[in-house]
Parts: sequence; C-alpha cells; structure tokens
Amino acid sequence: MESITLGDVTITRVREYFGSVEMTPETFFPESSTEVWDDSASWLTPHFLDSETNIVNSAIQTWVLRSEGKIILVDTGVGNHKDRPYAPVWNRLETGFLANLARAGVEPGDVDIVINTHLHIDHVGWNTYLNGRQWVPTFLNATYLIPKDDFDFWNPENGHESLLGRGNQNVFEDSVAPVHRSGRTLLWENSHRIDAGLRLDTAPGHTPGSSVLTLTSGTDRAVFVGDMLHNPVQILEPDANSCFCEDPAGARATRRKVLGWAADNNALVIPAHLGGHGAAEVVRDGSRFAIKGWAPFAPYTEQG
Repeated sequence: MESITLGDVTITRVREYFGSVEMTPETFFPESSTEVWDDSASWLTPHFLDSETNIVNSAIQTWVLRSEGKIILVDTGVGNHKDRPYAPVWNRLETGFLANLARAGVEPGDVDIVINTHLHIDHVGWNTYLNGRQWVPTFLNATYLIPKDDFDFWNPENGHESLLGRGNQNVFEDSVAPVHRSGRTLLWENSHRIDAGLRLDTAPGHTPGSSVLTLTSGTDRAVFVGDMLHNPVQILEPDANSCFCEDPAGARATRRKVLGWAADNNALVIPAHLGGHGAAEVVRDGSRFAIKGWAPFAPYTEQG
C-alpha cells in the first residue's frame, strides 16, 4: 500500500531514494545511547540500520496529499543533476522520481502547492529541474510555501553561518532562488492555514525556520514533521538530536512538544526520512515516548 486516507485527505508516499547515508549511529546521532541501538537492533534492521555495516539507512521521499481538490507535495527530495560537492551521497543524482510521481497519478503541472518544511539539501531538490542550462520550477503551476526564517537564513546574501559549513552549498541558488524569481513562492511566518484541515507552523531547532504540517480531518490526526526526527530512535530518546541540528536545545524542545501532542491526540507522526512503514503512532513512556504502531505503507524492499 502506497496510499492511506485520513478523514477526507489521501496521503501517498513517493520514493526518490532509500539506503545508506554513509553515517554510523554514533556520527548521525551523537547524543543517542549505544544501549537504545543495541536493544532495538532486531526491528531497526534493515529499514533503519544496516547491521552488517553499522550504517544508518534512510529514505528520501515526498508525501503527496490530496485535500479539498488540491494536490500538495510535502518536501521535494534531492533532485537530479544537482552539483553537491560537499555532500557526495547526493551529488549529481539520477533517479526516476518524476516517473514515480507519475505512477502516483501526479504530473508536474497538476501540483497546486509545494511545501518545503525547511531548506536543507534533501528537501528542496525537485523544486527545480535543469532546462538546457537554466534551473526552472518543476511544478510550474504550484505555489511554493517556504518558511521565511529559513529563506533568510540560507540566502547567501545574508551571510549566516551554518554548522553544515559548505554542506548546503548551491542549494539556495539552484533550488530556491529560481522559484522565488519566478514569483511562485509564498514566504510565510509563524503559521499558515492551507485549508480547513491543513496548517503549517514553525517548529525551529533543526533549522531556524523548520516547520511541521498538521492534518486534522474528521477524527483523524497526523503531523508531518520533516527532520524533527530522522530515525525511530529519536522517538525512544527524544533528546537525541541529529548532527545537523542548528539549535540543539531548540530541536529537543520542539521534538518533545510535537511528540507529546501526537501522543495525546493519537496522531500519526510522519517524518521525512523513515524507511520501513514510513510513519508511526506514538505513546508516552515516562519521560520518553514509545512506538504504538506503524502506518500501513509498504516498506521499501530494495536500496537505491
């Protein structure tokens, strides 16, 4: 199953990549404990961890929402032909993402709204494609919803320094600036209501403008959390940041707040990068959280 329905909203999972991110748990999640990885190894493998190499597995995927007659994309992955000299895993990828999107019944011209939860390298790539020698908007009829705080932070004209160093190099120039110049962006602040059941809110920490998308339809609830968490271990140890969090204290506070809301409202937590079943319901477990159950999306069976 690649689609589920929550209330009046259909959610479809579209893959760009699944497999190694060439990082060990100790490198990717330096604040996590060895014990949580050891105790969870039986179910983390193979969807979230390669036990033979001790390398974390991750998915790059887009969530397609059909809501109130509109087609909405949540994050747009890495993209093809992108020059990423300081991120070799993502350098000049050649994937069949657009074909996968077409198999989900979506052509680029069909998309009404694109949501970038934040402006990291693996969330904005398909915002644009290479047309001759120019980067142009892939989704030519869409409004691109971009958190203003992230737009300002990653705009090289503003001179902000990131803990990624050059890891996000070229991303703003080839995947954000072209859609902004085209007049297709909406830079929002604090909160933005998309329709009766979908609302964007800032959730800073991972980046200054990181955001979450909350779905409320009928009795169903879900929250698309972007990179608030990259791996289920961060549900079990909510204070364990990834190595990519710009504001560690803010990231921990956001993670606890959002996971707490999800647990209290029986909401499905839908991160950007989970392999396996892609999303989970959570419950409180003392000062931490636990996984109550997985979403019914079909796990990826092959890497690449």
